[in-house]
Amino acid sequence: MQDRYSPREFQDDSLIRSAPFFDGLPEPIVDKAIAHVVTRSHPPNQVILLENDWGTSVYFILEGWVKIRTYNLDGKEVTLNILGKGELFGEMAPLDEVPRSTDVITLVRTVIGSMPAQDFVKLINSEPQAGIRLAQLMARRLRQVNRRLRLRESDSVSRVADIILFLADGQGKKSLQGIEIPNLPHRELSSLSGLARETVTRVLSKLERKGLIVRDRDIICIPDANALERMLI
Repeated sequence: MQDRYSPREFQDDSLIRSAPFFDGLPEPIVDKAIAHVVTRSHPPNQVILLENDWGTSVYFILEGWVKIRTYNLDGKEVTLNILGKGELFGEMAPLDEVPRSTDVITLVRTVIGSMPAQDFVKLINSEPQAGIRLAQLMARRLRQVNRRLRLRESDSVSRVADIILFLADGQGKKSLQGIEIPNLPHRELSSLSGLARETVTRVLSKLERKGLIVRDRDIICIPDANALERMLI
């Protein structure tokens, strides 16, 4: 499929091979599965998928972050999820043979490998371990959604803390200072938590004063994830 937004395309098999989805799969199976993968670098705010597109590819995030977006009945944008390196998306449409149900947009410069849908379906059908990996991914996302739904009635501090931990659990990078996640725009954290942007800003400042997070221009660092987790109790 011709990419409508003309991102930069390059070939690097090592990047797609590094995707956790392929860990432990037989080498010949991986070779066959990635034979037609195309790797592209996308700028921030690039639309990768649109709702109601047909599922002709499955996408592996090799670097960067994307948000999964839809709209409510009032036409307001709702961020359903944020995915980063090691995640995949777009897998449900080819499996169900239905159009896409959400939009996907890059948040930062993002490198994505796109696999033809028929190759992905063949891999799932022929390699049991690949099917198990996909089931594990679905189960993890369901647990995350259930946790967020349970916290919808909690106080604002718990809800913001949970979103930070959710992002850290999925895509956090360990450093000497703690666990680092991108310092996302407050509108994204607002949409994920269901809180007003102003409320999110106040809560982040409160968490920073308590030393539970450290913010700079590009990242949020969590010095002690267990201490932040206790905010949910």
